Amino acid sequence: MSTPVPAPYTESRSLPPYRALFAVDAKDFTGLPAVQHGPVSQLIPELVDQALERAGLNELRDSKRFPANTGDGVVFGFDPALLPFVLWPFLGVLDDILGAYNRQCVGPRIRLRASVHIGPLPDAGGVGDGNGTARNDTHRLLDSRPVKAILAAASEQVTHLAAIISQRVYEDVVLGAYTGLHPDRCVEVPATVEGKNFSQRAWLYVPSPSGNLVQAGVRPREESAVPAGASTDQEQDLVTRPGTHYSGNTQHVAEGAAVMGSVGRDITYTGGSTSYRGTNQHWGGGDNVAGDKRVGEAGDHR
Repeated sequence: MSTPVPAPYTESRSLPPYRALFAVDAKDFTGLPAVQHGPVSQLIPELVDQALERAGLNELRDSKRFPANTGDGVVFGFDPALLPFVLWPFLGVLDDILGAYNRQCVGPRIRLRASVHIGPLPDAGGVGDGNGTARNDTHRLLDSRPVKAILAAASEQVTHLAAIISQRVYEDVVLGAYTGLHPDRCVEVPATVEGKNFSQRAWLYVPSPSGNLVQAGVRPREESAVPAGASTDQEQDLVTRPGTHYSGNTQHVAEGAAVMGSVGRDITYTGGSTSYRGTNQHWGGGDNVAGDKRVGEAGDHR
């Protein structure tokens, strides 16, 4: 007998437990030759687990809730108490591990988008565990235009990870000062997904920005996220993507994504063919993220 589907708003029910969610997927995975899909699909969770270990999160590695391999990435739930440590140092450590792998690999580079969210989800050991709005929104954030545009705009030699943090996580964990990730390292964006009825306020964090991301004011980490004794090799070079030209405060982009100005507060984000003259920035098509650097106290929720 099939499980009956509950009718909404007919009675009160216990709220499912809150679970933090982490998801990643690989940039340009579908463009890889078919023979590489399987190995890359197996490699991504291995790299994530290596980063969890190096960040001192063995407990999380061993206690993932409803984990799933999505082919081009992974998603899993975990105890929300560990959220501060996932934001810092784990995201930075994952970026370092990806960089180390990409510098020595002979196969395709692994560059990841990551999303971090939280919400009530069923987690009782049943078939439907982990399914709910919070899970859906985690994947929508992962597929949103800003995080894709940021990763596309950065140098593949330096920037290996771009993370998008939900507003709920940002308010509770970052503004609450429970994590080592400072609010000024985050950039506010409107997260939208082409063809989907989804729009949320979110925050970008790029552990190792490069190229026009550096010029935009998305700052590199000032301290290494790798624990003492671990090796790291953070590049600080400004690498310009092909097709992008810088001249003073003017940026010309033939296609792709552009970031300019000090970003963080009052961000504007546009897609499609656009001509914008207000900040001496011109491009033919693609995505743009711009605005003023976030200011104010850590508790300023606006």
